[in-house]
Amino acid sequence: MTSDDLRRQLDAIFNARDRANMAPTIEAFEALLAKHPGDPEVLFKVGGAYDTAGQEQRALEFYERALDAGLGGDSLRAFYLPYGSTLKNVGRIEESLVVFERAREQFPDDAALVVFHALTLHESGQHGAALGEVLTMVADCLDRPEIVRYGPAIRGYAAALTEQA
Repeated sequence: MTSDDLRRQLDAIFNARDRANMAPTIEAFEALLAKHPGDPEVLFKVGGAYDTAGQEQRALEFYERALDAGLGGDSLRAFYLPYGSTLKNVGRIEESLVVFERAREQFPDDAALVVFHALTLHESGQHGAALGEVLTMVADCLDRPEIVRYGPAIRGYAAALTEQA
């Protein structure tokens, strides 16, 4: 099986998933994993299926194996958000912060990473820093006249909130 064939199979399984009943998706991904035990993409997808099913501890096992197996590129970008978020959800806040900081260094233009990093900052008690990140993203990403007009003020508030953290 070529790499492209495997990616098509992964996409087909993912696109057919039913979030209310993840068992068939998990089963399909696990079957693929049996054929490709060290493939980082497959490991990531298995982890994501367990995560969606609410089995976060099990998901983390596969996420970490995917990372160890050399997950890279766009998949790594997509990986960081559920991995960091799941770490937060199971109470591993400091690890989650490290993951999101690493992710944001590698993918600084990813707005979703900013949002989920801010959620983890909030969970860790760093409320000002969390709001500061979101405000900075608003000022940087929203190209609406009312935001552009007040962009410098929004960035100023964001900086002040971040410094207080």
